[in-house]
Amino acid sequence: MLRENLQEVEKRIQEACARAGRDRSEVTLVSVSKTKPVEMLQEAYDLGVRVFGENKVQEIRDKYDALPKDIEWHMIGHLQTNKVKYIVDKVKLIHSVDSLRLAEIIEKEAEKHNRSVDILLEVNVAEETSKFGLKTVEVIPFAEKIAQFPHINMRGLMTIAPFVDDPEKNRTIFRDLHKLYVDIKEKNIDNGTVSILSMGMTNDYEVAIEEGATMVRIGTGIFGARNYSV
Repeated sequence: MLRENLQEVEKRIQEACARAGRDRSEVTLVSVSKTKPVEMLQEAYDLGVRVFGENKVQEIRDKYDALPKDIEWHMIGHLQTNKVKYIVDKVKLIHSVDSLRLAEIIEKEAEKHNRSVDILLEVNVAEETSKFGLKTVEVIPFAEKIAQFPHINMRGLMTIAPFVDDPEKNRTIFRDLHKLYVDIKEKNIDNGTVSILSMGMTNDYEVAIEEGATMVRIGTGIFGARNYSV
């Protein structure tokens, strides 16, 4: 199942890139493995997957210890400040920074580990009350503040678009975030480290790629339905 799913996702990514006149190398696939057992992740690894996204700190800790060390772990879920210390030395990228307090804690813990941490700012473009994230008008002032933190590299933006039956309904959301991303790049905030636009999931990643995503987060499309009782 995994092999066929990965092949299908890869085919659709390539087709979306072609439609947008983009090179396939511009888009990173993050395989969202939350709630999935280590054995399934190992199978994906054996098929060539090296970038995995997790929602929970405990899952990253457990899977980090059990799987090969050349895996790139991404924290894509809401990150509580009291749990930053458990993953700051394990993750390649934190997608979900949405408050100054969280950024301050990441900075503090990164300094303790004598390392720099790559982060994305989570933007709630649709302003859904059920979701975390900065409002679009808050992003540039926030980015300018955290650009002063020496142990944080702001690499770009992330959004979780609304779940919709028709992915076309999210096109304007992706387009708006891409415009904001371009604005930040043009302002050269954080010394030009901005290069990642993380948007698009199983139900809408093709539209996201057409609108400029450089990173898509796909779980169900690769691993099948999740077990939310975990």
